[in-house]
Amino acid sequence: MDYSIEILLEKNEKFSSYLNSMIKQFNNEHSVHHNDVRKKSSIKPIHIIVSDEKKEWIGGITSEVYWDWLEINDFWFSDECRGKGLGSFLLEKTEEIAKEKGATKALLKTFEFQARTFYETKGYKVVGEVKDYPPGSSFYTMIKELV
Repeated sequence: MDYSIEILLEKNEKFSSYLNSMIKQFNNEHSVHHNDVRKKSSIKPIHIIVSDEKKEWIGGITSEVYWDWLEINDFWFSDECRGKGLGSFLLEKTEEIAKEKGATKALLKTFEFQARTFYETKGYKVVGEVKDYPPGSSFYTMIKELV
């Protein structure tokens, strides 16, 4: 088989989309859980929005439940909301809803300079660490059994 190799040093959305599509196709063929239709129909989103008195967003959490897992995607608050127990409340509420939707475990990713210690106080354990990413810090994958 003849082939050529091209090196691009700029974004190419068409090529990125092609590779993403090919990986999804491969996953669908080799893992019943990755099947796009099956996964999409089983995803149960949980979004909790916190707004101020002007109805402007000041924080919240976005997550999804699928494969019996809660995956926390984004979790953030403005500075003036931190340290008041609001984060603990939202995380606990999200986990409670996720359990009602069938989740038995939770997964999240965080950087060392973000919220690792906060999550550890809530029962999350580090199961993966990428050191010096970004330089001088670490990137963590954390999980928790939802009981």
